[in-house]
Amino acid sequence: MKKKTFFFLVALLTLFSSLHATITGYLSLDYTKGERDFDLSHGTFQNSQVGLLFSGDITPALSYLTEIRFNAESEVELEQAWMSLGTSEAFSLKLGLYLVEFGRYNQFSRPHQTMLIHPPLNVEKVYPSFWRDIGIQVQGRWRSFFYSAYLGNGLSEGEELRRGQQFKDNNRDKGKGGRVGWALGQGLEVAYSYYNGKYDEANERSLSLHGADLFWVEEGYQIHAEYTRASLELPDGTGTAEGFFVQAVMNMGRFWPVACYQLLDYEDSFHGLGFISPDFPGAGISEKKRRWALGFMVQASENLILKFEYDFNREKDADLKDDSFSIQAALSF
Repeated sequence: MKKKTFFFLVALLTLFSSLHATITGYLSLDYTKGERDFDLSHGTFQNSQVGLLFSGDITPALSYLTEIRFNAESEVELEQAWMSLGTSEAFSLKLGLYLVEFGRYNQFSRPHQTMLIHPPLNVEKVYPSFWRDIGIQVQGRWRSFFYSAYLGNGLSEGEELRRGQQFKDNNRDKGKGGRVGWALGQGLEVAYSYYNGKYDEANERSLSLHGADLFWVEEGYQIHAEYTRASLELPDGTGTAEGFFVQAVMNMGRFWPVACYQLLDYEDSFHGLGFISPDFPGAGISEKKRRWALGFMVQASENLILKFEYDFNREKDADLKDDSFSIQAALSF
């Protein structure tokens, strides 16, 4: 760890200790090996990371949360940093860096919160991993109804939709959206998500996202499904990305078998590999892919889980050998 990072961490811990913050966190490590046409066909340990969350109340009406992630690639990432104003469950106002409430998966994607190791295809490809934004967010819950609405810098333009994460606005437009949902009886929730904003530097082309999610928990099983559709204006037409996943989990005590079917259809004639700017377009994207992810999770102890996942990948008009096998150890504290 570099000296600058070390002193930053010490200063942060000192600050939050003085605020009597609640500190929680997580740690994880993956191993992945694939077939001949998979990027990691030789097998590798990867995604070593540590996350820390600091949260607390300054007054009954003012609370805060900060989340920091340390990983082997970029050392330190600020994932969340917001303060919340509000004394009622029905309404609160967040200011700062927040997780975008689009679908359910983006809110609960940390290693110790997911049943599988790799994100589903539509979550991985249609918006940035751990998507967050800087701005204003309001949210609340009233009886069985819950909602969130936000206004922030929005997404930017890149090779793919998942490369659109930014922290400084690249145009005059602001990204706006929200999520509304209902708890339909004990253990069942359904919700709809929406996002819209200009994503290019010229402030001319719009990106819209629509999503629907379902989460159902019973004593012996769990079902989670999400549908996502993106539509983006291109200089030569319209690009689309559409997909869904359906995941079923059985609860057998410390042993949790998991099966997940995933589908993605992504067409974009303007971006893709080699994209630099609107003056230097990419090779385009045409991806029709489906995946069966099968695995299981083992609750090794109260705070440690082990996951095993095998992905059967199939791509239209492509005879690829790119199935993969992964193992993950995830610790929460």
